[in-house]
Amino acid sequence: MTLQQLNSRFGVVSQLRFVEDASGLIIAEIENTKASARVCLQGAHLMSWQPRCASVPVVWWSTAGRLAQGKCPHSGAPVCWPWFGAHATDSSLPVHGFARVSPWQVVESGAEADGATRLTLQLMDNPQWRAHWPQGGELKLTMMIGDTLKMQLATSNTGKEAFVIGEALHTYLQISDIAKVKVTGLANTQYLDKVEQFARKHQVGDLTFSGETDRVYVNTETACTIEDPGLQRRILISKSGSQSTVVWTPWADKAAQMGDLGANEGWRTMLCVESANAADNPVSLAPGETHVFGVEYSTSAL
Repeated sequence: MTLQQLNSRFGVVSQLRFVEDASGLIIAEIENTKASARVCLQGAHLMSWQPRCASVPVVWWSTAGRLAQGKCPHSGAPVCWPWFGAHATDSSLPVHGFARVSPWQVVESGAEADGATRLTLQLMDNPQWRAHWPQGGELKLTMMIGDTLKMQLATSNTGKEAFVIGEALHTYLQISDIAKVKVTGLANTQYLDKVEQFARKHQVGDLTFSGETDRVYVNTETACTIEDPGLQRRILISKSGSQSTVVWTPWADKAAQMGDLGANEGWRTMLCVESANAADNPVSLAPGETHVFGVEYSTSAL
């Protein structure tokens, strides 16, 4: 679909328009009375979200982040699907699956009664899909851009055999300083510590940061909150249909190896708190079944 066709069919007056980035990729730009956001159609990649009440964005985008065909920047909210992390048996397949670097199609948009903007993108079973994954299926991501940010990822099994998926919304959240924030909501939860060869551990108290942290908290449906005294705000992450929460900060050495995170110590101003189904919590779908998991992000004063 051309840019003109997208704007004619799915543009929303005074709320949503489609533009072309310097990379040649198409971006949905959303500006309404509640918030602003940008979404790249490659990967259904939410690039930013800032409610009008916030002085700085909530979803973080690196100052060194650049869009490119077939690549996924370390920024925004990439969609990890149909596996999380490295593929279990084939290291040649892309880390975190292929959804985040595939072209998605716009299938619905609209203005909500409360002033929010709705945008739904779809990834269909096609030859590119089959080259990475032989299962038949359909993936939809619906975003509601308003005072809060709601994201709902729906996987449908349209094939004749059951399959198992891992998934995550790998959301980078903007903070003042990683050394000064804490995450609540994960106390007394088991996690796999990827920094220490997936050692299984138990979270005691709130989570604070003094070095590289890469953890998959399992068997947890609870909401998490980032408390940020530097920005004087809380970011609340509520979820449904998700049994895992991933918390990640690369710290200085690893960020320096990643380019777009190391610039100007940008890594210090972001923290990933990812709603997921990973590690101990894969999702099995029988033919004809649909699995939905949703996340809502909101802010309040600290």
